[in-house]
Amino acid sequence: MKITLLTVGKTDVKWVKEGLQLYISRLSHYVKFSMVEIPELKNVSALSKDEIKSREGELILKNIRPDDHVVLLDERGDMFSSINFASKIENHISRQGNDMIFVVGGAYGFSEPVYSRCNSKISLSKMTFSHQMVRVIFVEQLYRAFTIMRGEPYHHE
Repeated sequence: MKITLLTVGKTDVKWVKEGLQLYISRLSHYVKFSMVEIPELKNVSALSKDEIKSREGELILKNIRPDDHVVLLDERGDMFSSINFASKIENHISRQGNDMIFVVGGAYGFSEPVYSRCNSKISLSKMTFSHQMVRVIFVEQLYRAFTIMRGEPYHHE
């Protein structure tokens, strides 16, 4: 099984890159993990929000295979404690085992075809974070989930 973080837009903030590298290297001890960055659309000033979401949605869907388990990071998604998130990941690994793709959309969210394709939605918080910060927060939580599954001391209850 492999886990992918699929994002719209590239990371160009130094501390975000450093944080991602730290947690991605730690994750490599537990699971095959990759991050795929879809380049932001160019010349969008003449496009409506729906047109932007539609075009980004097409690019997102091109990176998803039919058997992938797709989880959108969405403000309207379910919220989990770190322990419950670890349990969700562990249940998926033991029951289904197909690759998981977690998706961070663009500034305007996801298109309806992307919502239709997803298997579930999760929210990291009731607060709103920048798309750059979400990457680091999510990858750290994924790392935390694997340490919880292994009973390692990273997470304290």
